[in-house]
Amino acid sequence: MTNMGETLDAGVIEEFGSRLRAEEKSRATIEKYKRDVKTFLRYGGENKPLIRETVLSYKQYLAEHYAVASANSMLAALNAFLRFLGREDCAVKAFRVQQAVFRAEERELSREEYIRLVEAAQRRGDRRLSLLLQTLCATGIRISELPFITVEALAVRRAQVSLKGKRRTVLLPLELCRELKSYAREKGIKKGSIFITSSGRSMDRSNIFHAMKALYEEAGVDRQKIFPHNLRHLFAVTYYNEEKDVCRLADILGHASINTTRIYTLVSSASQEQRIEGLGLVIQWHKITA
Repeated sequence: MTNMGETLDAGVIEEFGSRLRAEEKSRATIEKYKRDVKTFLRYGGENKPLIRETVLSYKQYLAEHYAVASANSMLAALNAFLRFLGREDCAVKAFRVQQAVFRAEERELSREEYIRLVEAAQRRGDRRLSLLLQTLCATGIRISELPFITVEALAVRRAQVSLKGKRRTVLLPLELCRELKSYAREKGIKKGSIFITSSGRSMDRSNIFHAMKALYEEAGVDRQKIFPHNLRHLFAVTYYNEEKDVCRLADILGHASINTTRIYTLVSSASQEQRIEGLGLVIQWHKITA
């Protein structure tokens, strides 16, 4: 029987990382999986046997300390590690999640808040950050897809994104292309990615997060609302409200399943309340008895 101490060897976790790279997982995914595995190993301790009961106990621990989505992502990492070890017998099911009915307004970034963020970046004289925000929001791309916004892509107004063995074309708005071309000329960027550091490397995810969060006070936007995926979310909601075409939206966002895209078609609870109130199916008592 495998003990937890045997799996604590750093070499095994690095081998696990190599397997994930071979499966073409992104760098961010690999690092997250490794962190999540280490969390499990710390929970289990070196002397406990690696048995299903230990994993079930850990699952209960996650239920008590993490949101369901976070717990499920940690279990996904752990199950991948168990398969790597040849211990599928210890794998556990994810928590069942009730499908959302409404959008969480308190976490949603509005168009007005987005504009205030862009304007705050402009007032700071940070043209790169201003254009980065606009690129994410005007195209709906993921932060991992930013390196594919290149000088060459601007010339044809199309970015060819290739990640995790999948390819898709991202259409770039004309005005965005003009702004990015102007920025590239200003910075002397003649080829390759637009969003790069002074050393010519693609911008780091953590630096982008930090730069965005730093705008919250000047923009007057709740800090918890400011993260790259919320810009993708705003694009998706805006597109759907305009076109009402969830299939086309799924194609634009690069979703393999339309069920993923459905998240962006949800309305807020306040909007749903207004629609229900407007049905006129409640008849007042005094109108019947009058």
